[in-house]
Amino acid sequence: MKRILLVAGMVVLGAALWLMAQPAGDPLMQGFREVEVASVADAMEQLYGQRAYMSHEMRPLSAAKFAGPAVTVLMKKEEHKEGSAASAGMLDAIDAANPGAVYVMVLEDGGDYAGIGGLMATAMKYRGLAGAIIDGSVRDTPQIRKLQFPVFSRGVVPSTTINHYRFAGTNVPVTCAGVRVNAGDIIVADEDGVAVVPRARATDVLKKAQDLDNTEHSMLPFIEKFRSIKEAVAKFGRI
Repeated sequence: MKRILLVAGMVVLGAALWLMAQPAGDPLMQGFREVEVASVADAMEQLYGQRAYMSHEMRPLSAAKFAGPAVTVLMKKEEHKEGSAASAGMLDAIDAANPGAVYVMVLEDGGDYAGIGGLMATAMKYRGLAGAIIDGSVRDTPQIRKLQFPVFSRGVVPSTTINHYRFAGTNVPVTCAGVRVNAGDIIVADEDGVAVVPRARATDVLKKAQDLDNTEHSMLPFIEKFRSIKEAVAKFGRI
């Protein structure tokens, strides 16, 4: 019983430390943390005619909602015998990241390789990163879930990238699960998926997403009252 209480206490403490590490005071970023990803994706499409959401294969390990500026990491597929030295840059990117950042890793043809595991996730959490988006797979999932650190990936595998990949750059433009991501672009994630907002368009996209959220949330009591989706759409213009 004491062991169970100790473990539970450690989980709660870890979650509290992660929340305390998240930067406060940026109304733009806080706004993106609060809006729904679906509204962000719709806002990008309505304002700019642009797809901003990642592939449906990008799924969270556990329920998650976060937003933050991207720190990108590119890993190139290459068989070698240099060990972890060839991947050191992906670790440097974690240690150099600011609190609140989102770690965006792209593994070339990486579905059968784990880009991160429990060690890297632990480092990200205790440096105060908001979450990680891995265009590839992950491993050590029980440990990551225990950390309560938000991670999206294409899958789960037990493999390693060591001796199979080489670090190719950080904060370089990447295409992650079908969407272009530049360093500093805003990543917005929840259980519906992941969207990317170019930094230069962030203010307009946030305002539009908030308007869409407000409209949809206003429709719910209307539908409950009048029991008609067609009347709600006609009145509010949202579907």
